[in-house]
Amino acid sequence: MKTRKELKEEYKQMKYKMGVFQIKNIINGKVFVGSSIDLKAIWFAQKLQLDMGIHPNAGLQEDWKKLGEGQFVYEILEEIKQSDDKPLDYTKEVKALEEMLIEEMQPFDDKGYNKRAKLKK
Repeated sequence: MKTRKELKEEYKQMKYKMGVFQIKNIINGKVFVGSSIDLKAIWFAQKLQLDMGIHPNAGLQEDWKKLGEGQFVYEILEEIKQSDDKPLDYTKEVKALEEMLIEEMQPFDDKGYNKRAKLKK
């Protein structure tokens, strides 16, 4: 049997799919773009929030409640591959990729559920 320390080290070495995802409303084409260092787990978390009516994005939550889960698809837009060479702060890498894709896609208003970033004064 492995020690607790060995199990912790094994967990740290695990590789997850990480990157940017979208939840797409197939009725009107609107998308919600987000990112995670674990793309499998984030879908379960997003779906749980939506099913429980507690998702932080009110527009997406409203449409999910009105239209039902069957009218939405979860898609991975971009993945970041983990490097064995040197440890990186993947959280920052994933967030930067998300911001880049949001800038490119402009998923706001009629095109999506994302909110425009407020300009800092």
